[in-house]
Amino acid sequence: QVQLVESGGGLVQPGGSLRLSCAASGITFRDYSMAWYRQAPGKQRELVALITSGFGTNYANSVKGRFTIARDNARKTVFLQMSSLKSEDTAVYYCKLVTGGSGYWGQGTQVTVSS
Repeated sequence: QVQLVESGGGLVQPGGSLRLSCAASGITFRDYSMAWYRQAPGKQRELVALITSGFGTNYANSVKGRFTIARDNARKTVFLQMSSLKSEDTAVYYCKLVTGGSGYWGQGTQVTVSS
């Protein structure tokens, strides 16, 4: 079965950086778009970044120029490099394997930006 396992979250000071990873298994990873979403307390889950099977990328306006999504098909892993972090980036971050249906989600990793 498809499994997505995120890692790399934690506590970071404003202005700092973190790199999230999401390792996939049980699927032909290179054939699918991958995305990062986040959900802050009391808010809806929102799309942060997406990378297609052809390595095209798309970002939420709030993270453009600060976050970078990348993928390594050999390792079946998608990354989210986050820089210049702000308190409003605090959320649980989820990776998603994008399919024609509802897709597959990881369990989430907490990112807290605080001094």
